[in-house]
Amino acid sequence: MSSILKSLRLIADPTRLRILNLLRREDLSVVELQDILGMGQSRISSQLSQLRLAKLVTDRRSGKNIIYTFGNDTTAIDDRLLQALDLAMSDIEEIADDCASLDLTLGKRKDKARAYFDALAGKFGRTYCPGRSWKALAETLLKLMPPMVIADLGAGEGTFSQLLAQRAEKVIAVDNSEKMVEFGASVARENGYLNLEYRLGEIESPPIADGTVDLAFFSQSLHHAEHPDLAIAAAHRILKPGGRIIILDLLKHQFEDARDLYADIWLGFSELDISRFLKNSGFREIEMSVVDREPDPPHFQTVMALAQK
Repeated sequence: MSSILKSLRLIADPTRLRILNLLRREDLSVVELQDILGMGQSRISSQLSQLRLAKLVTDRRSGKNIIYTFGNDTTAIDDRLLQALDLAMSDIEEIADDCASLDLTLGKRKDKARAYFDALAGKFGRTYCPGRSWKALAETLLKLMPPMVIADLGAGEGTFSQLLAQRAEKVIAVDNSEKMVEFGASVARENGYLNLEYRLGEIESPPIADGTVDLAFFSQSLHHAEHPDLAIAAAHRILKPGGRIIILDLLKHQFEDARDLYADIWLGFSELDISRFLKNSGFREIEMSVVDREPDPPHFQTVMALAQK
């Protein structure tokens, strides 16, 4: 069988097509391909092995990682095969999502400051240092925050709302649990937070007037929403022009017990999911990063997203 026919048989597989499409745009490691494609390492490695034997991809070592590149240095890929790739990719629905995920991955590479602080976070608190704590750092940052009108959407009993109220012009804490709202409001009264108001409502349709908020904040609340896309769209509605949204939520996981243990509706979200919600709602200047990974199983991870109206 000729080389071109063997190659055509290889690229008839949708997974291999998706891998080749990504590698035509950027050299990638197996780990990066896992994140983008949402597949296991063994499956991706198996496909890469076949592509490498066919000389459609080559690999090289970079530190602990193996980096894969489209094509090879010795033989140019037949133009007919490239044309066939282009035609076949037009039939793969996942290609658009793959490209968007690739953009997120490349953004992470460039974020050297984030990588530095990720490494720092792994060391912070492991050894005792007098006077150093996350609480002290948080209190310091809150003092630097300019006075704003803030919506804490899905606030629960409002612990974070009360921290924000120390500096904010006004905090509106929204939750759909009547008991949570009653408890939070009573704590606010006891502590004299006159600028903290609790309101009963759904985060998909918060009881807040359009264009009146400087900052909309979701802290581990989106995965409890029936329609997280509508919640983000509602946040866009209540924000002033130039206002910002901050999302802290679980990165997508497979811990099914969370539905029963924590009443979770969604098992977290991928960075691509959140990016799509934000873009579809009209947000711009989207930033995304994974900011925490729990050391104990199931190793929940927290993704942070920031964007501007």
